[in-house]
Amino acid sequence: MKKNLKINLIWAGLLISGYALISILVSAGVLNLFYVQIIQQIGINIILAVGLNLIVGFSGQFSLGHAGFMAIGAYSAAILGQQSPTYGAFFGAMVLGALIAGAVALAVGVPTLRLKGDYLAIATLGVSEIIRILIVNGGSLTNGAAGILGIPAFTNWQMVYLFAVVTTIFTVNFLRSPMGRATLSVREDEIAAESMGVNTTKVKVIAFVFGAMTAAIAGALQAGFIGSVVPNDYSYSNTINVLIIVVFGGLGSITGTILAAVVLGILNMVLQDFSSIRMIIYSLALILVMIFRPGGLLGTWELSLKKLFDKKETK
Repeated sequence: MKKNLKINLIWAGLLISGYALISILVSAGVLNLFYVQIIQQIGINIILAVGLNLIVGFSGQFSLGHAGFMAIGAYSAAILGQQSPTYGAFFGAMVLGALIAGAVALAVGVPTLRLKGDYLAIATLGVSEIIRILIVNGGSLTNGAAGILGIPAFTNWQMVYLFAVVTTIFTVNFLRSPMGRATLSVREDEIAAESMGVNTTKVKVIAFVFGAMTAAIAGALQAGFIGSVVPNDYSYSNTINVLIIVVFGGLGSITGTILAAVVLGILNMVLQDFSSIRMIIYSLALILVMIFRPGGLLGTWELSLKKLFDKKETK
């Protein structure tokens, strides 16, 4: 009990220290507006990638529907944010978007998550495109293909930092729960898990719904960050960008996902001055990682303070 309390206090201290460090650097002018925007985008990508890794890396389902759920959250924030430009309305829209995304994921997940591999990927991609097309044909509510502009700047780096931390904590605690262990068993061997009494469909649907809701939250933050939403911003290529972070960091590693989001975010920033060859260098870096580290940067390895303390005690 004391050990767990000590570990939790250390993690809390690290998170608070990270927040304080960024605050000091911003206040001192070391991090200007450009760098703050990079930090915000990295934080949003962490939320997206952690949710997708839960679906792809931990439950073993190949989903390409993340952009659609992100669009639901973004448009919820955009529509309500314009009608009532207050933080109360923005957070209400975020909750509403997450609930709608969760409901859609539940309705879609029950029939589609019985599929596997490429079939599941195609089904979830179709769902994402259906959501996007519905937005395009949403009339005055969504403003069609033109999207919604002039969204109040609700999102700041402090908010993104908080949501990234909360999302990660919720995901880690879920994975350590009995349902989380059942999720991992489904990934390792679905037939064996089912033979041991695990309701595999239920487990996969819960992970899918959880990931969809985190995507909606990230979408709302993105809308408040960019200030506009356009249907083309939520095409399948958006899901691929998040999937790259997940694969780059390691399928089944929350630590790897966060590391990959930071590394790729910094890489994108550094390559801004080389726009003509930026995607070539970016792609080459990904290819090299896949050649020399096919399991991603960290594979399934996780940073665990508990394991470090256990090693010290055994010495």
